Amino acid sequence: IMPRSKEIQEQMRTEVIEIYQSGKGYKAISKALGLQRTTVRAIIHKWQKHGTVVNLPRSGRPTKITPRAQRRLIREVTKDPRTTSKELQASLASIKVSVHDSTIRKRLGKNGLHGRFPRRKPLLSKKNIRARLNFAKKHLNDCQDFWENTLWTDETKVELFGRQMSRYIWRKRNTAFQKKNIIPTVKYGGGSVMVWGCFAASGPGRLAVIDGTMNSTVYQKILKENVRPSVRQLKLKRSWVLQQDNDPKHTSKSTSEWLKKNKMKTLEWPSQSPDLNPIEMLWHDLKKAVHARKPSNKAELQQFCKDEWAKIPPERCKRLIASYRKCLIAVIAAKGGPTSY
Repeated sequence: IMPRSKEIQEQMRTEVIEIYQSGKGYKAISKALGLQRTTVRAIIHKWQKHGTVVNLPRSGRPTKITPRAQRRLIREVTKDPRTTSKELQASLASIKVSVHDSTIRKRLGKNGLHGRFPRRKPLLSKKNIRARLNFAKKHLNDCQDFWENTLWTDETKVELFGRQMSRYIWRKRNTAFQKKNIIPTVKYGGGSVMVWGCFAASGPGRLAVIDGTMNSTVYQKILKENVRPSVRQLKLKRSWVLQQDNDPKHTSKSTSEWLKKNKMKTLEWPSQSPDLNPIEMLWHDLKKAVHARKPSNKAELQQFCKDEWAKIPPERCKRLIASYRKCLIAVIAAKGGPTSY
């Protein structure tokens, strides 16, 4: 006997009720529709009890995770977000609740707690947190003209083959080592370039490739060759300010004296605060654009960095500086702690 579809079953049950309402008994209905008498009786009893012949939701299998166990799970992951599902499984076993670790992950998900890769942020000391908060409060109400006449600077490393190029791929079984499905690597990392760059609200300034080891002397040479030309190129006012982080090469005695001698006013800066420097957004743009061009050697990597930096739209720079106050507000809201910037 072929199983009936849900629609046919529901129609059959409806016919049972219609015939029953016309005054027929179980035996007559069973004979007329070719159903077992017990089936007819069950349909009619259900209709009398619930007023419908539609399948009602069933309670299903009782959950193994009791309300008490659920509270324990939520309490433990709230206290320590790094707790693994295996550790939670062992914790529940201690109160005689035996469940699969995937069940634990599903239950946490239903309570809005999902497994995610943690964001990487600088480790902030109490001193740095206070400095960040003080900086944000001090500059919160600075006029926009001040930020538009700040020359933002920083260094970053752009890798030839690195994590920036890692991503998921779609491939068939046994094709893992086909050329299109691998990320090429070279011994000792394949090379990278360290670059120094600057920008202002009016657009990107110069980008310099750092040769060899970066020290105070090299840093001063970069400043000498690139800062004032960038200031002129970006048409900053005479009251412009240089922003730099607190890297020892930037704050060394010789660099401080050089900056003073060359009459470059610097913006006091809280340590461990890349989220306060909007140039980080441009570094992200740069690396994405460079890797999209798939450089195959260090020379190409250097050239692509220069090309793509020059292509950054002035409008992008302007928007970053226009929204800088939001960044300060975020630091204040986080009480000096890490932000999403």
